[in-house]
This record gives sequence, C-alpha cells and structure tokens, in this order.
Amino acid sequence: MDESLWPARNVAEYAYCPRLFYLMEVEGVFLPSADTEKGVAVHKRVHRPSAAAKDTAEDDDDSAPAPDPDRPKTVRSLTLTSPKLGLTATLDLAEVAGQTAMPVEYRKGRPKQASIIPPPDDPGEADPPPLAAAEPWPTDRVQVGFQALLLKEAGYEVPKAVLYYAAEKMRLEIPVDAALEAESLATLEAAKACAQGSRPLPLVNDPRCVRCSLQPICLPDEVNQQRASESAEGIAPRKIWPPRDDGIHVVAQTNGTRIGIRGQAVTVVDKDGAKAKEIPLANLESLSLLGSVQISTQAVQALADRGIPIAYLSAAGRMVAMIDPLDSVSAAVRRAQIRGLDDPQKCLELSRAIITAKIANQRTLLMRNCTALPDQVAADLVQEADRAAHADSLETIRGHEGQAAAIYFRHFAGMFKGPLAAEFDANGRQRRPPPDPINACISLAYSMLTHECTAALRLASLEPSIGAFHVSRPGRPAFALDLMEPFRPLIADSVAVSAFNRGELTEGHFYRTAAGCALSDAGRKAFFNAYGRRMDTEVTHPVFAYRLSYRRMLMLHARLIAAWLLGEVPALAFLTTR
Repeated sequence: MDESLWPARNVAEYAYCPRLFYLMEVEGVFLPSADTEKGVAVHKRVHRPSAAAKDTAEDDDDSAPAPDPDRPKTVRSLTLTSPKLGLTATLDLAEVAGQTAMPVEYRKGRPKQASIIPPPDDPGEADPPPLAAAEPWPTDRVQVGFQALLLKEAGYEVPKAVLYYAAEKMRLEIPVDAALEAESLATLEAAKACAQGSRPLPLVNDPRCVRCSLQPICLPDEVNQQRASESAEGIAPRKIWPPRDDGIHVVAQTNGTRIGIRGQAVTVVDKDGAKAKEIPLANLESLSLLGSVQISTQAVQALADRGIPIAYLSAAGRMVAMIDPLDSVSAAVRRAQIRGLDDPQKCLELSRAIITAKIANQRTLLMRNCTALPDQVAADLVQEADRAAHADSLETIRGHEGQAAAIYFRHFAGMFKGPLAAEFDANGRQRRPPPDPINACISLAYSMLTHECTAALRLASLEPSIGAFHVSRPGRPAFALDLMEPFRPLIADSVAVSAFNRGELTEGHFYRTAAGCALSDAGRKAFFNAYGRRMDTEVTHPVFAYRLSYRRMLMLHARLIAAWLLGEVPALAFLTTR
C-alpha cells in the first residue's frame, strides 16, 4: 500500500489493537456501528460551518467591540500532512495564538477511569480508600500526539493538547512532552511494520471486542478457540454475534418492475407506474433482480456506496451477473487464497471437510423426513462420509460424493407427500431443464443459495471463481459452489420439502412447456416466502455452541475459510445438524 499518507486516526488504533489497524488500513475494511455513528454526529457538530462562523462573527459586525487580540483564533477541521513522517491528520479544532497552537480532539465517549490512592493525613493511619481519576485512553493520547507532531512540523509551538469527552462534557489537558512524542513515533513505526507483515492474531478475551463493529470479520474468539491447545479446551467463544441481521433482503421478480432511488430510500415501481414499495437504504442488505426488472444507474451507485450487492438472475433463478462494491477486495486474503488453492494438499483438506459435512447433512435430512427409509441407507451414507474424510485425492472424494448423492436422491422423493413425489421419483434429479415441480423448486433454491454464498465470499474478501473441490471455469462461481455444499440439504432441499409438504407450493404454482417446468409469478412469491423464512431460521453451531441464522452461518463459514487460508486457524469445521 501507499505509505505516503497514513491517516493518524487509524494509526492510533494500533495502540488499541494491531489486528483492527491491519483490517482497516491494509485490507480497507470498515463497518459502521452505533458507536461510530454517534462519533460522526459529534464531529459533524464540531466541524459545522455555522459553529466556525461564530468565532468570526464579531469581526464582521461593525457595531461589535474590537476582538480581544489575546484570544486564540479557532480553526476547525484543519488538515495537516507530513511527507517526512508519512502521516496525515484532520484536527477537529486548533486554537492558535501567534506561534503557539493547541489541538483539541473531540471524543463521543468517556475517559478511562483510573484509581489513585491519596496519601493519608496522618502517617500512622491506614491508607484512605482509592479515588477515581479520569485519564485519556491510549489511542486518544497517541492521536493528539500525532496532531502535536504535525503542528510542530508546521512551525508552531505546542505545549499541550486537549481531549474533550462529550459523554461527560469533560476537558482533559495533556502536556506535549518528550514522552508523548516518543510514544507517538514508536506507535507510528510499529504500525508501519505491522502493515508490511501478515494479519496479526486477534486479542484474547478482550472486553473491547464486544462493542467492536469488525468483530464478525475479525472473529477473535472463534480464531483463538481453534488455535487453543488441549490445555485450554474449556474456553468457548462469547456470544457476541447477533443471531440474525435486521437488514432487508429484497427479491424483485415481477416483470416490468422498476427500481430507483429517492433521497435515502429505494423506490419500487410496478409496470403501471404505481409505487409498490419504498425501502430505507439504511435497512437494505441485498437486492436480487429476477427476469425483466429494471434498476436506475443512480440506484446502482447509491447501493454501491453503502456496500450493498446487486444480483441479476434469469427468470428461472440462474445467476447471470453480480455487482458488488470494490471495497470488498483485500489483497492479503486474495493472495492467501490463490497460494492456498494452488496447493493440491490444501484443496484436498478443504474438499474433505465440505463433502463430509454435506453427506452428514444429507443423512440427517433423510432420517428426519423420510418415513420409510431403510436402515441400510443411513449406514451407507455414514460409510461414504467416512471414506470421503480419509480420501487421498480429489478424484476419490468426487467419487464418494457422487455415490452419496445417488443414494440420497434415490430416496429423496420419500420425504414428499402427494402425487408430485412419484413424478420426481420417476425422473430423478434433473436440472437442465427441470422436468417436474420438485426439480424446478430445487434448481431455483440452489441458484439462490449460490447467490448467497457468492455474497458471503465477497464479504470475506474471497474470490468466488477460484475453487478447491469444484473445477474453475469461465463464468462459474466455483468457490461459492464449494461453500454451499454442506448447506444444500440444510437450506435448499429443506425449503423444497417444507414448502410442498405444507401446501405452500402446489401443482398450480408451476407451468409446463417443452422447455421444462418453471414456477409462475405466484409460485416464485410463495417460494421466496419459504426461502426467506429458512434463511432467518437460527441454528446452533456444533463447535462454537452459539446460535446464528443460516444467512449469518454462511458469512461465518466464509470468514473462517479466509482465516484458514491465512493460517490463523489449523482446521475447518462446517455446520452439521442432528
């Protein structure tokens, strides 16, 4: 990366967490949180032009008394850069009097509380109880230290700096001495050295991780548990992942629908020009467009600015293209993926894990839903999973995966009620084109799951087209197909079973042509209702023992794969259910 302009705010984060600094500065990852949004609001008030104008209002008013020449001049939102240090900073406020300047940094929270023991009044008495005293956080000290260094290089004397903590309306003065300057320079050099290496390991059980917005990307507890020795087996990850996201995942599938942007909301207009829906941008997580649905360039730009992916699918649900923001790319993770998946042993290890989990989940789904399942079927699937787990080549794993799939789909129709089951049993699993309603539903479910896995890999900064188990071909999201293997039975097949058995999908939701069987508009609507419920369903992770929705499980597994490729975790454990 270009080190000529290091942002002081991010470099100061190194004093708190080297891994957080690396993620933000080197990999370019940032996720807003309630804390950061409050901080932005505080800084906006400080930088507001009307506030700055108050400082010079007296100069513009002829009737006002002459300004006090001894009063420091206030400069807001002052940007300073030092090519010598390779550092840049935007000061919230600087009070300048002649050649003396004082940086003032605003923080939205509270200062650190330290305990001090005052001396006793009488030497013979016991020590009095400790008193609480406010002091700056290390990151805040370093940040104003950087600002002082930049002001000094600009020719000013800086005897002290000020930190203003808005939550307690407290102003702390910090002397700018040799110790502060040495601490700041040492942090700067350490941060530069950190950026040149690999991603640092996460903190261990640090209480600040709970409020960190990058926790779902950093995975501190998950990585540390996987790295723990046998003597630390009892350590379990804290339940700091929200079980589900509260965002809205929109699927637009009615022909003639147009999507645009108005203010801070996405507008959906039907083919007659009537507004069908308005969705706040802040609540939108993803957008999928099926068939003849239009979206404006302005809407694409607004969604890209907020990191919201857009998937284009055919009317049958096949992925055609995907637009995702450029900030989802990390050179470090991408480099590790290319090097790792170029190693046949790495590909073999990943393939063993995903196929073993897939066969285990196929067995579970059959045992739950197939009332007349022969006992030997479950035993055969266990045998195929065990053989896949110990296979010595990708070809061998593909053989066991194919054998398990043949067993699975031979008894697949037994999980369905009604006459459509017999039709699927006669046809078997066919996809191009699907000849019956169950095949059509499964194909659409697999297409949507591919889209979900592609988005999860993008969020983890992984390239979906370079896979391990699946062969990479032009236009094929091979790595997304790898990731979805354990989730096919849990999500896609389960959606089909529940939708048909509950009567949400029936023969009337499909139409048949010479080109195959496809869902009608009403059928797609019923399907996406069932699919959305499944993605929001919470399930317990077998290793980490906390509950997440299936959509968040996909994100978790994609990021664990990235951590494995980076060498942070020694092995992979994919989701299996009982």
